[in-house]
Amino acid sequence: MSQVKRLYVEKKSSYAVKAKELAEELKAYLSIEDVSDVRELIRYDVQNVSAETMKKAAVTVFSEPPVDDLYEEDFPKKDGDKVFSVEFLPGQFDQRADSAVQCLQLLDEKEEPIIRSATTYVFSGNISDEELEKIKEYCINPVDSREADEKKPETLVMDYEDPADVAIFDGFKDMPEEELKKLYDSLGLAMTFEDFRYIQNYYQGEESRNPSMTEIRVLDTYWSDHCRHTTFSTELKDVAFGDGYYKPLFEKTYNEYLADRTEVYGDRKDKFICLMDLALMGMKKLKQDGLLDNMEESDEINACSIVVPVEFEDKTEEWLISFKNETHNHPTEIEPFGGAATCLGGAIRDPLSGRTYVYQAMRVTGAADPTVSVKDTIPGKLPQKKLVREAAHGYSSYGNQIGLATGYVKEVYHPNYVAKRMEIGAVLGAAPRRAVQRLTSDPGDIIILLGGRTGRDGIGGATGSSKAHNTQSTSVCGAEVQKGNAPTERKLQRLFRREEVSHIIKKCNDFGAGGVSVAIGELADGLRVNLDKVPKKYAGLDGTEIAISESQERMAVVVAPQDVEQFLAYAKEENLEATEVAVVTEEPRLILEWRGKDIVNISRAFLDTNGAHQEADVEVEMPKEEDNFFKKIELPKVADALQKNDNKSAWLAMLADLNVCSQKGLVEMFDGSIGAGSVYMPYGGRYQLTETQSMVAKLPVLKGKCDTVTMMSYGFDPYLSSWSPYHGSVYAVLESLSRIVTAGGDYKKVRFTFQEYFRRMSEDPKRWSQPFAALLGAFDAQIGFGLPSIGGKDSMSGTFNDIDVPPTLVSFAVDVAREKDVITPELKEAGDKLVLFTIEKNTYDLPVYEQVMKLYDKIHELIGKGAIRSAYALDGKGLAAAVSKMAFGNKLGVTIADDVTAETLFAPGFGNIVAEVKEEFLPIIKEASAIVIGEVNDAQKFVYKEMELSMDEALDAWQGTLERVFPTRATEGREKVQSDVYDTKNVYVCRNKVAKPTVFIPVFPGTNCEYDSAKAFERAGANTIVKVFKNLSAADIRDSVDEFVKAINQSQIIMFPGGFSAGDEPEGSAKFFATAFRNAKMTEAVSRLLSERDGLALGICNGFQALIKLGLVPYGQIQAQSADSPTLTYNTINRHISKMVYTKVVTNKSPWLQQAKLGATYCNPASHGEGRFVAPKEWLDKLFANGQVATQYVNEAGEPTMDEEWNVNGSYMAIEGITSPDGRVLGKMAHSERRGEAVAMNIYGEQDMKIFESGVAYFK
Repeated sequence: MSQVKRLYVEKKSSYAVKAKELAEELKAYLSIEDVSDVRELIRYDVQNVSAETMKKAAVTVFSEPPVDDLYEEDFPKKDGDKVFSVEFLPGQFDQRADSAVQCLQLLDEKEEPIIRSATTYVFSGNISDEELEKIKEYCINPVDSREADEKKPETLVMDYEDPADVAIFDGFKDMPEEELKKLYDSLGLAMTFEDFRYIQNYYQGEESRNPSMTEIRVLDTYWSDHCRHTTFSTELKDVAFGDGYYKPLFEKTYNEYLADRTEVYGDRKDKFICLMDLALMGMKKLKQDGLLDNMEESDEINACSIVVPVEFEDKTEEWLISFKNETHNHPTEIEPFGGAATCLGGAIRDPLSGRTYVYQAMRVTGAADPTVSVKDTIPGKLPQKKLVREAAHGYSSYGNQIGLATGYVKEVYHPNYVAKRMEIGAVLGAAPRRAVQRLTSDPGDIIILLGGRTGRDGIGGATGSSKAHNTQSTSVCGAEVQKGNAPTERKLQRLFRREEVSHIIKKCNDFGAGGVSVAIGELADGLRVNLDKVPKKYAGLDGTEIAISESQERMAVVVAPQDVEQFLAYAKEENLEATEVAVVTEEPRLILEWRGKDIVNISRAFLDTNGAHQEADVEVEMPKEEDNFFKKIELPKVADALQKNDNKSAWLAMLADLNVCSQKGLVEMFDGSIGAGSVYMPYGGRYQLTETQSMVAKLPVLKGKCDTVTMMSYGFDPYLSSWSPYHGSVYAVLESLSRIVTAGGDYKKVRFTFQEYFRRMSEDPKRWSQPFAALLGAFDAQIGFGLPSIGGKDSMSGTFNDIDVPPTLVSFAVDVAREKDVITPELKEAGDKLVLFTIEKNTYDLPVYEQVMKLYDKIHELIGKGAIRSAYALDGKGLAAAVSKMAFGNKLGVTIADDVTAETLFAPGFGNIVAEVKEEFLPIIKEASAIVIGEVNDAQKFVYKEMELSMDEALDAWQGTLERVFPTRATEGREKVQSDVYDTKNVYVCRNKVAKPTVFIPVFPGTNCEYDSAKAFERAGANTIVKVFKNLSAADIRDSVDEFVKAINQSQIIMFPGGFSAGDEPEGSAKFFATAFRNAKMTEAVSRLLSERDGLALGICNGFQALIKLGLVPYGQIQAQSADSPTLTYNTINRHISKMVYTKVVTNKSPWLQQAKLGATYCNPASHGEGRFVAPKEWLDKLFANGQVATQYVNEAGEPTMDEEWNVNGSYMAIEGITSPDGRVLGKMAHSERRGEAVAMNIYGEQDMKIFESGVAYFK
């Protein structure tokens, strides 16, 4: 008899948004018309759990009575229904099952449950077998998932075979070449055969022995293009330039590079010409010329760091600002969710390993047209629509969970990204300089492995990403992509943010694509690593797998022997696993030991050669002058309309273009407000429709006040780069710079970091043309502006069969400024003039750097004087696109002057800037050679000569293109709802007064708003206690319960902060949070705080979800939910939504709302996936009658509404927040804590509801 219990959980039909969305996809996307019904159930197989725990868990952990139907062992279905289930491949991280295990251990810490989850799909209707196969293909990505057996297993206990000893390649060192080549071919290595021969020579000569399988795999990983940039380090022997108009320009730049090399290197013989040298030469030359004085130099390879003086009220401190860009093109192409999630994870862990707190991210991606039919998908590829959506879901899910504000998101479309998707994450981190030590690893130092465990899912990431791929290869590299474990990443972020922890770290490396061998291997020249000590996700891994598995969310940290115990104790406080795994040795060798034997023993000198010396020739192809990108309209539909003198059609075609149109439905998936430091929200204006061009954020300061902000922007146009990679790079640099200038930044302080992404190189010299030309252009721009790129990332495998990605060099610009410098891009007022600042170009179509610098200096000065109210940098699409985007945010119209040509409106305008100015400033504006090109009107129209284009027409064109791919709404309803306010003098009065109340803020796995919440309460005058709940062992759980009870007893207020409680799994928000507080001791402590000490409780977002699932709202006490209880469920749009919401205060019954104005509207960020308030009508009536509805979502007129534009999650009666019967417990979705000076500057409306001040005042 099976020891396994099986449960099925299904959303009730009103809340089954995922099933409804899948039904629509099958019809619209797969053209399967005869599907009459789609159901989606979560299947849990559970073992080792007592009947009592199972009974409790069934209605608290696995299901929620108000929204779910629960079935045991089987579920009802109709005859003829087609059913299949999908589960992760063995070894893949299953966050749902993992969180369920953690929740069950909270119910009884002695239990050791085993859980496996699957998703079961049920399809009704006349569906053929062929159609069912199509559906399965759509629902199952074989890289990470498989169809699950419908039969229940006898047991979930896995028997792992004891792995065999690591194989030795007998005869390797003396093997004849033909045999060696056969062996090489059989191993599927990323290295070249020359590298393999080079290894043979090493073992033959220096080692006089045969290598182990582990040694070959470690070398393949170490020397992969991904880890060691081998393509970029290939020596370029003969550089030739093809004939053409631009040849003198290319030769001049190349000769300048050669002259600068001589100046920088003198007579050094160890330096040869290669792509890496060309990429770095601009920085090296500018540094030698004294133009790079703020770069932090260190032999730790974490991220680019600059040293910045930061002014506080009473002092100036030196801070490190770190930035890094990372790609995960290959993994995202084959498994978009995991690939994109780990792209961000990899980007974060670089500055994080450098001990800076990562506080803002940018995502720039490249895709083919996602609006095309699934029938057009290339064999061996995922459909573009599925790819772009799953990748966005993966990246946003990871960033949102770890509490990282994504300040800017842009997808760039070009047909050739069908070869391989581009997935870039770029991040900013900061820390006080005093907190970071840069020391050496000394013999005897200990290396501690911190964070996640090793699994088979992390093997081959580096080598897989370094290969070109074809139709077959994408199906056999499935072990190379992981899901990422965001709650663990958040714990690492918290630990490294603590100065006392950071200060005892001598060196640190994140677990990038090389696993233990590279992450630990790079920390010291001599190392002995004990692989038996490396924590594993499951048994059965052999030494090779442990050595090279990438496995996410891990750090390798070097500490002095005397600091080991202290470091381990700090890790335990943050609920992190930490293990001593290696020691630094005197002898410079990398030794990996497994089961008592050395399975790797390689000299450091050999490892550091990075393989055989590779050589190539380059033949640089010239761009064709007759195809000059700057002398034509980029978009064919626009050009056709202009030929017919149809300006209106041209304008509409431009707005509807894939690379101009709104990406709001994509951008809203990413939390842009966490950290309460985002100066820009991604879309601004009263209607949140003006797209920003950069991200701006306040420095993440824990204590004190400073007005320092960082800015980051990107520049790149794949169509320009495809014509000329040289010009593409120059203008990428210029574009990124211009976008900093329009935000109010000073171009002179900018530092760059580049992302290179090119086709796979071969022995053909012409294949090397694109990256060489692109890097020549980037070199010219750096020298021309006197601004260096101090970092970058190259990815040189953008080839699929015979398709190559467009030549790609993305420039990221970073600047440091003050809050007062910043302006926002939306048009402010009718009657203002619009002026255009134009850059000059030389005969080779390059910007005249001197003139651009003078111009940008002048614009910065004019912004400082208040003359420029808003500004926008033009790109390849011209002026019309720029003014339209500026106009949308406040729905102000634009009248273009008659003397402006159609070419100015629609031709490429890189580097040019359009600005809004008041008329009185025109004289000083004109001194900067600006021309007036129009004015702002209040008619909500775009007017040009005879053309009149209404705001609604323009918005329809701009918003329509991607609506089917990234929807912004799921319902069309716009009805208004009840809008009375509840006014009472009868407000609960505190009898237990205190001068300064204490607030307890619990931190669970997945909590991410604790810093913002503590700051808000401290600013309001309260003390805070912030405690982490530890659950790595049964003893940890017991200790944490006792600590939490003690903290509650010391406090007057409990604040349930936002986040993603254990990843909002198993399938539902705040279950871990609520389950912990159901512990009898904690329940009693909360009850005493509320009933005996007149205490208060506040829950925001995930905290509100916890309150409602505990019963604290609406009941006022902890009790079980029943089937008719009010609750929170999935947003109607079935995705995370991040935007500012307008909410109206509709009661004054609660102590929390005493300083808010009854009936007034406030604006706060919402960021959630499950914020839809639902309840039966009786409950809704009761809540309004009792004054328990605190706030409602309202439109621009202040009216509560069901319109999804304003009521973002589809909440019943537009309810955003509710209270307990006496008002002392308040739960709300919008983040009232995420506010501050210069936060969300491009958003209109009062942001401060004074909730925290009201809560503190209640006790006084």
